[in-house]
Amino acid sequence: MTRYIINRLIAVALVLFMIVTVAFMVLRLMPGSVYDDNPELSSEVIEALEAKAHLNEPMIVQYYYYVRGILLDRNWGVSVKLAPSVPVFDVLKTRIPISMILNVASLVISLPLGIAAGTIAALNKNRLPDYAISLLVIIFISVPSFVFAAVMQYFLSFKLGWFPIIYNPTGVGWAKWRSIVLPVLALSFGPIATVTRYLRGELLETLNSEYMLLARTKGLTKYQAAARHAFRNSCVPLANIIIPMFTGILGGSLVVEQVFSIPGVGGIMVNSVNANDHALTLAVLLFYSVISLLTILIVDISYGLIDPRIRLGRKG
Repeated sequence: MTRYIINRLIAVALVLFMIVTVAFMVLRLMPGSVYDDNPELSSEVIEALEAKAHLNEPMIVQYYYYVRGILLDRNWGVSVKLAPSVPVFDVLKTRIPISMILNVASLVISLPLGIAAGTIAALNKNRLPDYAISLLVIIFISVPSFVFAAVMQYFLSFKLGWFPIIYNPTGVGWAKWRSIVLPVLALSFGPIATVTRYLRGELLETLNSEYMLLARTKGLTKYQAAARHAFRNSCVPLANIIIPMFTGILGGSLVVEQVFSIPGVGGIMVNSVNANDHALTLAVLLFYSVISLLTILIVDISYGLIDPRIRLGRKG
């Protein structure tokens, strides 16, 4: 198992290196310079700043200095536009908590609601509750989270006034938490549909198995047999989608944070790309990449723990 984990860690490191390399090259090839849209800087000052940052060097030389700064000095650069002269990870430290609150809250809400909906749909197969839930699942999966965010913002906030239109960073207590209700709901609809669809399929397959027929012949009702046997067995495969689902929620928050003016990582990602703030953009990409790769690593390790054939590979 140790060798299996080491191999996965090496693979994660290689993928992360490739992501950083490609992202660096793409950002450097984008039109415009980090400094050229500042009217307060003369051309001589811009040339001096670019020379100091090695931006006037060939691409490979720029990448060399960038990697050397990371490995030797643990220096990921400073923000030039959005938070001038501030180290990029100091900028992210103030924004990561609210983004994680949104995503974790969405995941916590999605799981019980998705499990309940999937169970109801499976136990009422081809009846009205099943059709209604299946219709909602199709809608929730087909419509992006930012569309739900905009619709709820218009009707529930602007028209009805039930919630604040945008996030309230200065609010205290309930006033602050009330302003993240709609973003959390918008991020929850897709995961709820995913869990519902997955659990419904697993539960239907389990309900038709032979041991469920044996449980029924022993006197258990349909709902008793489902609660005591089918539900637990159907939830075991569900664990495989929970961790990757967090990555999907994290990606959806990129736009939802912009819709509700939430000062999270997603908002600064979009702004840093538009502002040509390369160091900050790379730091945000690294954050999302590390989260995604960690979720994949956890899933791979969990597979190896559950099924020894996976970690043994061909030797098994």
